[in-house]
Amino acid sequence: MWVLLRSVYPLRILLSLRGKWMGWRGLPRSLVPGPPRRRYRKEALPALDVPVLPVTATEIRQYLRAHGIPFQDGHSCLRAPSPFLGASQLKDQTGATTSFSLYINKTTGRFLCMTSLAEGSWEDFQASVEGRGDGDREGILLSEAPGAEDSEEIRRIWDRAVPLWELPEQEEAQLARAMFGLTKVTDDTLKHFSVRYLRPARSLVFPWFSPGGLGLRGLKLLGAEGQGDGVHYVETTIPRPGAYHNLFGLPLISRRDVEVVLTSRELDCLALNQSTGLPTLALPRGTTCLPPDLLPYLEQFRRIVLWLGDDLRSWEAAKLFARKLNPKRCSLVRPGDQHPRPLEALNRGLNLPRILRSALPAWHKSIVSFRQLREEVLGELSNVEQVAGVRWSRFPDLNRLLKGHRKGELTVFTGPTGSGKTTFISEYALDLCTQGVNTLWGSFEISNVRLARIMLTQFALGRLEEQLDKYDEWADRFEDLPLYFMTFHGQQNIRTVIDTMQHAVYVYDICHVVIDNLQFMMGHEQLSTDRIAAQDYIVGAFRKFATDSNCHVTLVIHPRKEDDDKELQTASIFGSAKASQEADNVLILQDRKLVTGPGKRYLQLSKNRFDGDVGVFPLEFNKSSLTFSIPPKSKARLKKIKDDNGLVAKKSSSGKKGAVPRNSETFSGEAPNQPDPSQLSR
Repeated sequence: MWVLLRSVYPLRILLSLRGKWMGWRGLPRSLVPGPPRRRYRKEALPALDVPVLPVTATEIRQYLRAHGIPFQDGHSCLRAPSPFLGASQLKDQTGATTSFSLYINKTTGRFLCMTSLAEGSWEDFQASVEGRGDGDREGILLSEAPGAEDSEEIRRIWDRAVPLWELPEQEEAQLARAMFGLTKVTDDTLKHFSVRYLRPARSLVFPWFSPGGLGLRGLKLLGAEGQGDGVHYVETTIPRPGAYHNLFGLPLISRRDVEVVLTSRELDCLALNQSTGLPTLALPRGTTCLPPDLLPYLEQFRRIVLWLGDDLRSWEAAKLFARKLNPKRCSLVRPGDQHPRPLEALNRGLNLPRILRSALPAWHKSIVSFRQLREEVLGELSNVEQVAGVRWSRFPDLNRLLKGHRKGELTVFTGPTGSGKTTFISEYALDLCTQGVNTLWGSFEISNVRLARIMLTQFALGRLEEQLDKYDEWADRFEDLPLYFMTFHGQQNIRTVIDTMQHAVYVYDICHVVIDNLQFMMGHEQLSTDRIAAQDYIVGAFRKFATDSNCHVTLVIHPRKEDDDKELQTASIFGSAKASQEADNVLILQDRKLVTGPGKRYLQLSKNRFDGDVGVFPLEFNKSSLTFSIPPKSKARLKKIKDDNGLVAKKSSSGKKGAVPRNSETFSGEAPNQPDPSQLSR
């Protein structure tokens, strides 16, 4: 769901609200990037040149025991007495003790006090316990209310929104219900969840209340637009996506509740609660990610049912989230014709409690027969296109051959030195990232600043140094992409790199890791050792990570030295045959050198374990946008002249007959069909 919504982020539905509070990109001024919403009350820990790896659960337990701190082992967190509570906070309104209200994440070490809402990193907790820093609880990172501008905007929109049943015209209320599929959702359900309707924007407004009952913390607006015979939903959040996370419906959860249903949409949350009476919550970013900061709020539940959607991508996300929540307490609703989204199931008159009872456990000790695999196989056969993976929007020829980008695979990419491997693979990954594939970049050869500059140019489809006034606009859109970078450079220990990747998969739900490149990561020390054996070990580690984490790894490897007049083959990959054997896909960027002019590039798929299709297709490099997917403007102009005059325009710079003079074209320094930033989010 979220991927579809991000593709139209500018939100035309809010244009009607223009006024003194409308600004940047047509959105409220409070959405303009500003200082962080949460601030330290003590000096922040110094930034390091290398990422700080998370502690292990064993190290956390040993530390707590060494300092005499009692704790209880939970599903994804450890519970301990909170040192941040005053005497008046030790008991809640019911008189129950709240001493064990501190939750420490077993994987990251990050803590949250559910009563005082104090939170921070594992280093912050250690500093507090050992009396370093301020020496009191004021030195903790406190969960604050939204910034002043965000709070003002949230309150303004919330006050202008009205309940659906209070709309003055009955016809307008019926139309709004029809647009969002709420014809069978009762007013009592909408009132229970405090859902409102913003008339000028024709959007539903879903509130995010503070877990501690401290008031309104954020909003999600859902607008509906007609698209052919269907309806296209458009989301926006205040504060901006990624700046704040909450669970819709969280204040309605009781301490006695032991079972909950997680959904990816607020509309599904309403339908499920109305039909089953069970506690239901909606994830803040759908199937894109489950932020670890929200795990403490789910610790109390003995059973969690994930009913995220009706497609294969939702099914994959449910399995990924179950691993984070502890699979032993999770059950998954498998997508299917009789298991649609909860709201659709309600509108079709299906029995939602029965569907929940059919949810499959996310964990089992072993697969003993085909019976456990039967439904998995049927799901793949009935959803062939979804099984093929996420399709590229910029490389249709790659879709024709490779079919799509699939989790759990290892892709090896190679090409001659100077052929543009990094430039191509950055656009290749950017294409997927704009479609919601959470991506982690490990660039060991060039700096992250240079890589980000390349990708930003490809994202904007033009050189921003020539239009610096648009930099902030494009940078804000680029910042919202689920894109992360490792800070390693040069030689690194493979275990450190793998640990960082595993941490990223847990925290950011990474689905795609790019390693550029293998040889540079290995370094040039200890030349007396068997470098081939070392490379085989590294390739095997990446293969194991891709399989165990169900994460796609794209590995860039330099080729062997070949003659310039020879094309590269699978056997040209540097090292032994292990890299090509372990890989599910092998991509080769061919660069044929020509004496008379620039070389010709084309991409060759030489191995495809998914369905065996291989082949090649040409690539044309556009220098103005640093892309291989957008044809250069001059080529399009030459083709147009040929069509209009019926002449074949030959490439020449000498002014011979049939040549097109360079000054006969208009060069603007931009890619063809340059989109308006307000119309493009990819």
